Amino acid sequence: MSTPRTPTFRNPQWSTKSQGLWADIKSLRWVVVPASSLKLLLLVVVLWANWEFFTPFVAPGAPNPFTPMIFISHPVQNSPAEDPRYQKGYLDIVFVGYYIIFWSFVRQSITINLCRPIARYFGIKKEAKLDRFGEQGYAMLYFACTGLWGLRIMSQLPTWWYRTEYFWIDYPHWDMKPELKRYYLMQAAYWCQQLIVLVLKLEKPRSDYHELVAHHFVTLWLVGWSYIVNLTLIGNAVYLSMDIPDMFLALSKLLNYIEYERTKVVTFVFFIGIWSYFRHYLNLVMLWSVWNEFDLIPETSKRWQIQDGIWLVWWMKYQIFLPILLLQCLNLFWYYLIWRLAYRAVFDLALKDSRSDDEDDGEDDGPEEKDD
Repeated sequence: MSTPRTPTFRNPQWSTKSQGLWADIKSLRWVVVPASSLKLLLLVVVLWANWEFFTPFVAPGAPNPFTPMIFISHPVQNSPAEDPRYQKGYLDIVFVGYYIIFWSFVRQSITINLCRPIARYFGIKKEAKLDRFGEQGYAMLYFACTGLWGLRIMSQLPTWWYRTEYFWIDYPHWDMKPELKRYYLMQAAYWCQQLIVLVLKLEKPRSDYHELVAHHFVTLWLVGWSYIVNLTLIGNAVYLSMDIPDMFLALSKLLNYIEYERTKVVTFVFFIGIWSYFRHYLNLVMLWSVWNEFDLIPETSKRWQIQDGIWLVWWMKYQIFLPILLLQCLNLFWYYLIWRLAYRAVFDLALKDSRSDDEDDGEDDGPEEKDD
C-alpha cells in the first residue's frame, strides 16, 4: 500500500507537519500547520472561559482581557439594545490579529482535509495541481460566504444597490451596526493573512506574483483608510465588487482542473460577464461617485477633527480616489488576461488558467501517487 504523503509547498520550510507548538510559533509555521493554529485559537478561548468563570469570585467586575480577541469591542454608550452600535478603537487590532490565526486554520483545514481528497477523487495526482486545487477551493468557499454576507449587510444600508450618494450623505458614519463592524474586521484579517501567504511564499508564486502583492497592499490600503476615516459604507461596496467575481473565478478554475469541458466553458463565459459588471462597471461607478459626489458631505464635516470622527478635508477626495483607481488598473491587467484566455478558447487552444501559464508544465513537487 502506498503511504499518504504530507502536502508540500515550494519552500520545504513550510511543510504542514508540526515541529511542536513553540517551534511553530517561533518559525511562523503556525500559518501552515492547522494543528498549531487551532491550539493557539483554543488557548485564547480557554483563557477567556477561565477568566469568565473564576474572576467574579476573586475580582468582581474586572474586564476580561481576552474578550477583545474573540468579540468586537467599543460599543457606543447609550445605543438602544434593540439596535446596538459600535465605533472603532485600538482593541480592533487585537481582534484582527486573532482572526488572522483563525483564517490560517480555516485555510489549511479546507485545502488539506477537504479540497485535496476531492481533487484526488477527480483523478488529480500531481502535488502542484493538488496545491492549486486546494487554493482555489478555499477561495471559492471564502468568497461565496463573504459575497453573500456583504449582500446581506448592504441590503440593510441606504447604499443598496450602489446608491452611491449615500456614501457621503450624513457623513461621518462612525457608529456601525455590529454585523458591519464584524464583517469589516474579518475581511481585514483575511487580507492580512493572504498577504502573509504571498510574502512568505507559502504558495508557489504565479506569473502575476508582483501584481497580486500590489493588489493585496491596495486592498489593505482601502480597508484601513476607509475604516479609520469612517467610510465603511463605500468600503462594503468595494468588498462586494471584489468578492462575487472572485467566487466565480475560483469556480471556473476548479472546473478547469477537473476537466469538465462543456461546464467549464459555460461557467467561464458567465464569469466574464460577472467580472465585467462587478470589477469594471461598478468600480467605475464608485470612481465617478468619489469624483462627482464627494461634495455631498455636510459642510460641517468638511474638516479634520479626529475626536469627532471627521476626516474629509478637500484633499481626502484624491486619497480615496487613487487606491480605487489603482485597483481598477490591476483589474484591467487581469481583464486582458481573461480575454486572452477567451481568444485561445475560441480558436480551440487549451482552455487553461492564463495566470498560471507554464508554471505547472513538466513540473511536479514529487512523484505521482500510485494506487495499489
